Amino acid sequence: MNHPDRIPGERPAPEPKVRPSRPLNLAFILDPLHGLKAYKDSSIAMMREAAARGHRVSAIQREALTWREGVVAARSHAIHTRADERGWYEAGDEASLPLTAFDAVVMRQDPPFDFEYIAASWLLERAVAGGARVFNDPRAIRDHSEKIAITEFPQFTATTLVARDAADIDAFIDELGDVILKPLDGMGGSQIFRVTASDPNRNVIVETLTHEGARTIMAQRFLPAIADGDKRVLIIGGEVVPYALARIPKPGETRGNLAAGGRGVAMPLTGREREIAEFLAPVLWQRGLMVVGLDVIGGHLTEINVTSPTCFVEIAAQTGFPVAGLFVDKLEQACA
Repeated sequence: MNHPDRIPGERPAPEPKVRPSRPLNLAFILDPLHGLKAYKDSSIAMMREAAARGHRVSAIQREALTWREGVVAARSHAIHTRADERGWYEAGDEASLPLTAFDAVVMRQDPPFDFEYIAASWLLERAVAGGARVFNDPRAIRDHSEKIAITEFPQFTATTLVARDAADIDAFIDELGDVILKPLDGMGGSQIFRVTASDPNRNVIVETLTHEGARTIMAQRFLPAIADGDKRVLIIGGEVVPYALARIPKPGETRGNLAAGGRGVAMPLTGREREIAEFLAPVLWQRGLMVVGLDVIGGHLTEINVTSPTCFVEIAAQTGFPVAGLFVDKLEQACA
């Protein structure tokens, strides 16, 4: 099949090495279905691809998870996907099933990473102990703060501070002169501030983000390369997707997040981006993190997203690279 809109040099995804001998029974733990936007939602792309291959797809809401007498179960709805962007699914019958009844459970709940998210990870960890396959691995999700996880790989990061005391944060701002401050549990660019040493609002920003010293935050050297985009680099089942989505800030903004109005432009990985991703890919996949979204600005790793990484749809639409197809390939291989 020809893809005239592909970026020059694009190479097709590799053929899967192993395919299951029967259709899989897959469950996706999702945000409320009516709130998902089919034109851009990566989870919907995953479900559509799985259904197109003949696999059975069900949806679970996080609050439906239960544990009793050693068994983790949930109410689930069979989902029949459609091409219609507005009515993208038809819900089938509801069933209460142990998670071991599914060949795989895909955790795609968006943050906030609050106590209920942690509680769900505990329940899912019990399900794994009972024989269920869950991706991303719930313990790995819980252990990988999407902000603090970068501290494991300081060779790839910009100058960074994690602290809660205003004196430490102020000293960092004074030293570097131009920094980004952000909470450890934010998403979509929420509550991210660019602060300079001369900013008259710096004290109130620090007080607000730290809740007057009660909460730890992250500070990073401001990277002017954000003007060229906050790059989302995807790793799926230990394999690096050869394109990044550069989320370019709108005029007057320092945040490239699409949720903050950024514009997404797919482009081939740079050598530095591939170096970072290829180094992290086997490490993270060994921990059970099937889908990972690295954030890279100017060749510096700024976040490691493991809860519900996105950008499948945008990369596929602009390059022809079958991102959701690669995901289902890896899921089939894991279940074979």
